[in-house]
This record gives sequence, C-alpha cells and structure tokens, in this order.
Amino acid sequence: MTETENKIAVAGIGYVGLSLAVLLSQEREVVAVCQHQAKADMLNKEKKSPIREPEIEEFLATKDLHLTVTTDGKEAYTGADLVIVATPTNYDPQKHYFDTSAVEDVVAQVMEYSPEAIIVIKSTIPVGYTKSLREKTGCKNILFSPEFLRESKALYDNLYPRRIIVGTDMADERLVKAAEAFGQLLKGAALREDVPVLTMGFTEAEAVKLFANTYLAMRVSFFNELDTYAELNGLNAREIIDGVCLDYRIGDGYNNPSFGYGGYCFPKDTKQLLANCADVPQRLIRAVVETNEVRKEHIASQVMKRLAGKSEPVVGVYRLTMKSNSDNFRESAIQGVMRYLSEQGVKIMVYEPTLSGGDFNGYPVNDDLAGFMAESDVIIANRYDEELAPAADKLYTRDQFHRD
Repeated sequence: MTETENKIAVAGIGYVGLSLAVLLSQEREVVAVCQHQAKADMLNKEKKSPIREPEIEEFLATKDLHLTVTTDGKEAYTGADLVIVATPTNYDPQKHYFDTSAVEDVVAQVMEYSPEAIIVIKSTIPVGYTKSLREKTGCKNILFSPEFLRESKALYDNLYPRRIIVGTDMADERLVKAAEAFGQLLKGAALREDVPVLTMGFTEAEAVKLFANTYLAMRVSFFNELDTYAELNGLNAREIIDGVCLDYRIGDGYNNPSFGYGGYCFPKDTKQLLANCADVPQRLIRAVVETNEVRKEHIASQVMKRLAGKSEPVVGVYRLTMKSNSDNFRESAIQGVMRYLSEQGVKIMVYEPTLSGGDFNGYPVNDDLAGFMAESDVIIANRYDEELAPAADKLYTRDQFHRD
C-alpha cells in the first residue's frame, strides 16, 4: 500500500465500517460492502445513514464524499489497493471464541479478486488470531488495527482519535511500511493534531483492544457496585461519586451508574479476554465478567421490591438501547434485567420508538408513550429522559447524571 492508492474497499457498514468509509471518502474513492440492498440504496440514493449517527448523517447530507455502497464483493474488491474489514464478530459462548467466519469470507474474496491488496482487520478478534489467519490462508498482506469508537460518536472518534494503533509483522519491512502508511492515512484524515500512531506486533495490538475495553468495563462495574452499596444503605450515590472523582487520578469518565455494561464491544471483549486468559493466573478479569451479571440481578431484585403487593403487575421497559442517541439493542443490560423479571413471572411491556408496535422477543411493544406510562406499575429506564417526568412516581433508574 502506498499513500497514493486510488481505491479503498470497506467490508461492513456498521458503526465502525461506515464511519471509516465516510472518513476516508472525503479524499479517496471508497466502495463499501453490505449484505442488504435496502441499506445500500439508502446510502447511495437517499444519502441517509442506516445507523443512528448524527454526524454521519450530516456528512452524507453536506459533504462531497466519494462513497458508493454495493452488495457485490467482487465489484468492491477488484482493483482495490486497501481493504478494511469491519464485519461483525459475535462472541460464541459455547466455543468461548469470537465468530470470525465473516472476516475469513472477506479475506478469501480479496485473495481471489485483488490478491495484492493490503487487508486491514478492524473487526474485534481474539488475541493471536491475525497470526493464525495469515498461516491458515497463506496471505501475507494482512494487518490488524483495533478500533476505539463509541456508539453514536464513531465518526467523531475517527476525526479526533486519542491514538491510532496498527499491528503488523515487525520482521517484515514491507508490511511494516504498509502498517505505517495505513496509520498515516487515518491520521491524515483526522482533525485532531499530534495523534499518536503506534506500530506494533499483531498480537500486541489485539491485546491492546481487549485489555482497554476490559479496563473500561471494570470502571463501569466499579461505579455500579458503588451505586449498589449506596442504594442498599440509603446513601446519596451521586455525592459519593462526585467526591471520589475529584481525585485527578480517577476523573469523571465512565462513572454514571447503569443497569450494567452492554453494547457491541464490552460484553464480548471481556468474555473473549477471559477465555484468552484461561491459563493465566488472574481473578480480576473474571470478576469484571461476573459482576455485570450480579448487577442485573440486583436491579431486578430492587424492581421486585417495588412490585410487592401488586396483583399481576406490569413493568414498563423504557428503551431497549444501551445508551442515549443509539439504536443498538445488542447486549443491552436492560434486556438482562427483563430476563430476570420474566423468570419471576412479571409481565413486561416495552416502549421503544425505533420499533413500530408488535413485539420484541415475545414482549409486547407499546408505541404510545402516554399509554405505556399509564399501564405500567413500575417503569425501568437505564437512562433518564425528560419525557418520563409525568411518570416520575413509577420510575426506577440508577442514572445519576442524566448522561451516558
């Protein structure tokens, strides 16, 4: 790969792939690949984002982007100098491993249609995977670059990255240069100045990703356990958190109590790291995974206390999303709370404006907010919203700061 490559292909248009495609298409020709024709048409014809990302919407509407979307991998990869792989890698709890089949499918297609292209994996993968994939496929053009993007802030985090990391074969001069060129490509597209760019081994880069997210999950869990302590002892959790976080060594990031961590990365990354550490003496990583489930059980138990004495009570679930300004339901902690309540025989009703009535996983969806609030005996909300004010007496949330 050189700094003057003409065509970039991006496999996957989730929040990682689409934000990168938008970022790089400001100056380069980018072809993104998705599996759904409707999403491709939405981007190509309507210039609308299939994910809830306000800044991406703005870029699509106002910027002159060199971006097209196709469902045809051959069309996208043929003639590409660089292919970025951002396909999903869900965690398989039976195998204790990420499902990397989508990544391998893309690599196989690129090797067929554009064998000289540099392939950069952005999907989250197990520690050691890049090296094993290179050996398995015989492809020597594979790099790994971890992403550190927040949902609903993905493009912003690409424009103002805290660091850029690219994993490569440090003994291969050609591949080291390719890694450095990719790092400079991302740095050049960013608006933040003086972005640190680190080039390191494949496996070290993979470890950075999993350990960074596990640390953040640990921080979320710490403040959730602080909140549990405060709740059970009748203390003001916010005052305690404010006092703790004024220590400059602690700070105020990731300190707003919730029903647990969730979303695309934290649940699967923590479990994958725990699996990778199976033969490593440790207790903390296992505790991070286990305490997230304990938190959901605690939330459910507190809701059950509020339902005491009610005949056939209804719990209203306000939003399925993990955080505000997101449309992602995957692994949201509130779904774990719903599961525990269902096991106790509690009737559950969902209010989720991104769904149009019907049901969600067997739970009825009420798309009328006023009716939803009226019919609920208790309303649980991972994150508070002002529109819940009329039902404040029914509301149960641990959101102390009314922010993510």
